Amino acid sequence: MHESALCAKMISCRMAVTDKGGLKMVAGHLRKQNGIYQMILSYYDTNGKRRTKSISTHLPVKGNKRKAEEMLQKARQEFVPPVACEKAGKEKKAEKKQLPFDKPENGLMISTPTAYKEVSISGTKEEILFCDFLLYWLHLIRSSIDESTYSGYQNVIKQHIIPYFQPKKYTLADIEHNPVYIQDYYTYELNERQVSANTVIHRHANIRTALQYAFQIGLILTNPADRVIRPKKNIFTSDIYHSDELMDLFKIFHGDPLELAVLLGSYYGLRRSEIVGLKWEAIDFVQKTITIRHTVTQAMVDGKYTMIYKDRPKTKKSLRTLPLVGPFEAILSQLWKLQAENRKVCKTSYCTDYLDYIYVDHMGILIKPNYITQHFKIVLKKNGLKLVRFHDLRHSCASLLYASGVSIKDIQEWLGHSDISTTLNIYTHLDYMSKVSSANAIIGILPVENETELSLAAN
Repeated sequence: MHESALCAKMISCRMAVTDKGGLKMVAGHLRKQNGIYQMILSYYDTNGKRRTKSISTHLPVKGNKRKAEEMLQKARQEFVPPVACEKAGKEKKAEKKQLPFDKPENGLMISTPTAYKEVSISGTKEEILFCDFLLYWLHLIRSSIDESTYSGYQNVIKQHIIPYFQPKKYTLADIEHNPVYIQDYYTYELNERQVSANTVIHRHANIRTALQYAFQIGLILTNPADRVIRPKKNIFTSDIYHSDELMDLFKIFHGDPLELAVLLGSYYGLRRSEIVGLKWEAIDFVQKTITIRHTVTQAMVDGKYTMIYKDRPKTKKSLRTLPLVGPFEAILSQLWKLQAENRKVCKTSYCTDYLDYIYVDHMGILIKPNYITQHFKIVLKKNGLKLVRFHDLRHSCASLLYASGVSIKDIQEWLGHSDISTTLNIYTHLDYMSKVSSANAIIGILPVENETELSLAAN
């Protein structure tokens, strides 16, 4: 269609409602929503069907009625019904197909940031939906962070944050000027969904990081996430197995596929990812050492669980070399021989993808991290044992080390904590024994007739 003809058609289809004077125009009124004036425009499409469209003024209700009315009058005069014009309708339809944010799971159909480049450069924060920006930010950071880190961001944003905010249609400008919208989300999670405060804090970190990027590139002037109140962090107290309980645990798991994982978690305090990632090259039978260097994790990426292999530990401190004690040397030597026999028996059926890894099944397939968590819980329930997380075996290891007189600093090195505060915060019960010693020392100078040592037991 010729450009002049197209313009004429667009002008002709703009006027959809007729007033008493015969002048065709778009009707409209103001509506208050969440403290913001919304413009509700009413028009007829070319098929004669009445339609409405809501447009935010981004003006707070208080003190802005006159200004909002002026914006409404201008909008009524300039509004072009999106479905009334053939070409404009096709463009809108194509745009909707390209940006299908009505379904969060399809949000990353944007293949490149090019689709958002114009939006970002335009500086129209009033036009960019908050949810759209989050999806763009996810796409942008994917190539610059670890897959496991990206998985965490993706799951939180697509499974929790977007489902809440999407029906509300908030723009970046709405979020920037009304931090209470973010605060309302935290309240909803805490009160309605009853998630933990620590979980909300984690989601706050996701929102703040994304909005910080919007601030850095000039889309918003301030980060509204800095103007909300985070819930108070819950202090986590882990449960542990004491020495007698561990002996029962070892008996129960003897001969179980999880036996090696339970032993490594309890004695060496290895993380689940470190156990699965343990390679034969990490075992030095000559120097009698075991080096923690490789990790294997599972993460949900694009709706599917993905194995993530890393030839580096979680942190620099996580890279550590520990003594290979006699019992574990014997266990690993026997396991080496067993895997060699399995390869001979199974021949071509034996999986050769994981020959470097220690923790494989009889067919050579690597044990998955999630299997450890799930199977561990099943066995505990089946045998009536105290229910703890598999990770709590790591805490149990720390408790045994401390009870044996090992210092907190040495426990930090053994477990591979990057910061000693992690050791102190998680294992606060360990430090209680030092307080007991101090209390017993003070007893000696108290003016009592019968000096007796306090009998205090650690929790």
